[in-house]
Order: sequence, then C-alpha cells, then structure tokens
Amino acid sequence: MTDPLVDPAVPSKLQDDKSLPVIVYALHIAGVTTGGFTCLIGAIIAYVSRKDAPDWLASHYQFQIRTFWLALLFSVISLILTAVGVGVVMLVAVGLWLVVRSIVGLSTLLKGQPYPMPKNWML
Repeated sequence: MTDPLVDPAVPSKLQDDKSLPVIVYALHIAGVTTGGFTCLIGAIIAYVSRKDAPDWLASHYQFQIRTFWLALLFSVISLILTAVGVGVVMLVAVGLWLVVRSIVGLSTLLKGQPYPMPKNWML
C-alpha cells in the first residue's frame, strides 16, 4: 500500500523534512519577545519553501503565512487602540494567540499530519 502523502515529484529526502517548518514555528513563538522581527523571517522562509513542499507540509507553510499576516493585522489594531487603553491588553492577547497557534501547528507537524484547516482564523 502506498502512502498518499508521498509525492513522487519530490525527492524522498525532502518528503519528511520537517526541519524548516519547525524552525518557522519556533521563529513565530520567538516573535513574541522580539517584537515580531523573527515572525517576518519565518514568513519569508514559509513563502520560499511552500512551492517545493509536498501537500502536507505546504498546509503548514500556508498556516504559518496566515498566522504571520493575522498577527500583524491584530498587532496594528492593538497598537492603534493603545491610545484608548485597551490596546495593551489586546497586544498581550495577540502574543498569547500567536504562541498557542504555533504550538498547535507544531504539534500537528510533529505527528506527521497536514494542518487540517490552514485558513482558519483561530486554531
């Protein structure tokens, strides 16, 4: 029985190479303390790597790219709302959301599964 996740067009060495997606998830988590700079690096890696990845890894890259853009959007909104006072609380919530989302994605990746709904806003 053949594995449906194996793409014959991708060399077998790269089929199960989870190192880059793991690095991107780690960069997203580190982005909470670096002001988002490492998230940008992770998004660039995900953009570059997704085109050559098998479908199951491409779902993780898509999830990571979407995580970056949503975190950026929520952070900008939070920064604007700091003038009102609620923005600081929202920035903390965005950081927590980013960490939880990255840990859930990392957990799915380490199980060798594609991310089930990479275009979802929450998890």
